[in-house]
Amino acid sequence: MRITPKEELEHRISRLQALMAKEGLDAVLVLQNADLFYFTGTIQSGCLYVPVAGEALYLVRKEFGRARMESGLREVVPFASMRDIPGVLADYGYPLPVRVGMELDVLPVNLFERYRAVFPGAGVCDATPLIRQVRMIKSKYEIHLLQDAAVQVDRVNRRAREVIREGMTDLELAAELEFTARKEGHQGLVRMRMFNAELFYAHVFSGADSAVPAYVDTPLGGVGLNPSFGQGAGLKRIERNEPIIVDFAGCVDGYLVDQTRVFSLGRISGRLDKAYHDMLRIQERMIELVAPGVPWGSVYDACLSLAVELGYADNFMGNKGAQVSFIGHGVGIEIDEYPFIASSFNEMAFEPGMVFAFEPKVVIPGEGAIGIENTFYLSHFEGLKQLTCSDQDLTVL
Repeated sequence: MRITPKEELEHRISRLQALMAKEGLDAVLVLQNADLFYFTGTIQSGCLYVPVAGEALYLVRKEFGRARMESGLREVVPFASMRDIPGVLADYGYPLPVRVGMELDVLPVNLFERYRAVFPGAGVCDATPLIRQVRMIKSKYEIHLLQDAAVQVDRVNRRAREVIREGMTDLELAAELEFTARKEGHQGLVRMRMFNAELFYAHVFSGADSAVPAYVDTPLGGVGLNPSFGQGAGLKRIERNEPIIVDFAGCVDGYLVDQTRVFSLGRISGRLDKAYHDMLRIQERMIELVAPGVPWGSVYDACLSLAVELGYADNFMGNKGAQVSFIGHGVGIEIDEYPFIASSFNEMAFEPGMVFAFEPKVVIPGEGAIGIENTFYLSHFEGLKQLTCSDQDLTVL
C-alpha cells in the first residue's frame, strides 16, 4: 500500500488554488471520495476545506486516526458537526467565504443544503470543472501507478489465454479474470463519476451477447445476470468461431487503466476480422492526430469520419440507436475523467500529462462486437505513449 507523498498533495492543492483565484472563489469544499483521495490521500469521512490562499484543512469525522496516518496533509482536524466548521476556520484565521465552490455534479441535494447552511451568506458555484482540470494532468508519480495497473491488466489478459474454453459461461470467464486481478492487487471497485454508473472490473461477453445494448454509457453493454444490474457477463456459453470480448479496467493503488482485447476459439467470420483491423486503423488515425493544442472534438470528428468511410455509420460505438457520442475518455482515479474524445468538445485541447483510453468498437448484428482499447499518455518530451501493453493481435486459441 502506497501513501500519496506530501509534496504530491501540496502540488495538487496549489494548482486548484490557482484556478480558484482566476474564478474568484474564496474556498472549495471537497466531499466526494475520488476527489478526497486525490487531494488528501485517503477517503475518511469529512470534507477538505481549500481556501484560495493558505493551508487546506482536512476536517474528519470518521475515522480521524486513519486519516492522520494515511494523509500527508499538515492540517488534519477532527470535528463532530458541521456547526463546528466556522469555529475551526476562525481558529486558523480564515474568514467565512463569500463565494464557495462545491462538487455540484455529484453532491446529493440534502448534503448540499446542509453545507450551504454552514455558510448562509455565501454564493455557491460548481467547482467540478476546476477539480477535473487539475486531475486531468498526471504527475510522474501517477504515471508510475498507471504503468503498474497496465502490467496488472496484462497479467489478466495472459490468464484469459489460459482459461478460455468452449462451453464455459461468460460469467465463469469473468470470475476467473476478476480472481486473477484481485490476487494482483486490484481494489475490487471501479470508480465512475457519472450518476448511476456502477461498473464491474470488466465487461466480459461472447458472441451475440456482446452486441446487446444496455443503459450504461458505454459502446457495449451485455445482458448481465438480471434486470437489477443489466450489464456485463451473463450465462451464455462460449462457442467456437465467435468473438470473446475482455474489456478490463486494471487498478493499482486507486489508479485505473482501461484495455480491451478480443479472443476466439477458432476463426471468426471474415466480416468481423475485417472490422477488427479497421478499428486498428482508426486507432492509428488517433495516434497520428493527438498532440498538444489539438482540440479533443477534432480527433473525435476525424476518427468518426474514418469509421463512416469504412462503412460503419450505423454500428460504430454501439448498436444503431444506442451509439455513444465518444471514442475515448480520460482515466485516472475514475474511469470517466478529462479529456473526452467526444462530440462537440472543441473548446478544450490536449496537453502534456493527459492520460486517456481510446476504444473504437463496432457491433455486427447477429454476430457480436469487435474492437480494441488502449490507454495512452501524452508525454511532455516523447509525444503520445501507450501505457497498456498486451498483444494487440486478435487472439485465436
